[in-house]
Amino acid sequence: FFCLTSSLHAQDKRYTFEKGLMGSPFKLVFYASDDSLLAQKVAQEAFKRIEQLNTIMSDYADGSEINRLSAQSGSGQWIPVSKDLFDILTISQDISLKTKGAFDVTVGPIVQLWRRAIRQRTFPSKKEIAEARSKIGYRKMKLDSATQSVLLTQAGMRLDIGGLGKGFAAEEAIKVLKTYGIKSAMMDAGGKVVLTDAPPHSKGWKIVVSNGSDSLKTLELANTTLATSGPTYRHADFNGIRYSHIVNPKTGIGLRFHVRTTVIASDGTVSDALATAFSVSGIKQSKKFLKHFPGIKVWLVETKKGKVQSWEMLE
Repeated sequence: FFCLTSSLHAQDKRYTFEKGLMGSPFKLVFYASDDSLLAQKVAQEAFKRIEQLNTIMSDYADGSEINRLSAQSGSGQWIPVSKDLFDILTISQDISLKTKGAFDVTVGPIVQLWRRAIRQRTFPSKKEIAEARSKIGYRKMKLDSATQSVLLTQAGMRLDIGGLGKGFAAEEAIKVLKTYGIKSAMMDAGGKVVLTDAPPHSKGWKIVVSNGSDSLKTLELANTTLATSGPTYRHADFNGIRYSHIVNPKTGIGLRFHVRTTVIASDGTVSDALATAFSVSGIKQSKKFLKHFPGIKVWLVETKKGKVQSWEMLE
């Protein structure tokens, strides 16, 4: 990674570090005293924490803890897991319940099917989609907090935490910075952003909310989190129809009408997961879920019958 600094007041020096992690660029910005060696150490520790989480939660790595857990699906065995993995699965289960399965970490089989389809440039057959869907369902994943164990009740299940892993990682990186007494920081994990105190001499971090093509507004935010989901960069085209990389767990097909979702919430893992859940649910259904998530803010843009529809919920 590299470091850029700009001189401000002796205690207000800005440091920026970037590194590719979890398949996305991670950008860390913070303000600290004029000590570049200490700043580099802080950044190294933050990125090290993210790399540690990746060895636990990556569904791409054969030896990751989450893939070893998935391999035990249908065995009837309760599998003890690390605190990190148990914590993120607990959060995901809560959001699955509150969004009626619009968010679901058991979506792995259908994600794998679509990855293969994109590589081979062939649309999955109805039979393949039905088979993958039969292995999905957040109620098929059981959690036991007393023993920190997980039971996957059906053979062939596969967990995929892509919908909230970066938000969780960003939160954990910020925790590292706090142990060094750094109060003003931003971690941008590929569009999943965690913010602490505002930069020196300002009201907040300037964050642009976009619909994918135009900037809707610039916000000044501090001590909050923001996550954006959309198919701008990751999608597949079949027979002239564009499908998002975000898959609806209930249909087994990538979203066709979703443009952009941005969620502001107090916790980075939650904002990340809700950006996915609301993308899947769409405007009408997402409004019904809001009662379960007080205090969040949402911007959701989708197209139906060639018309752009947007929903902005500020409180």
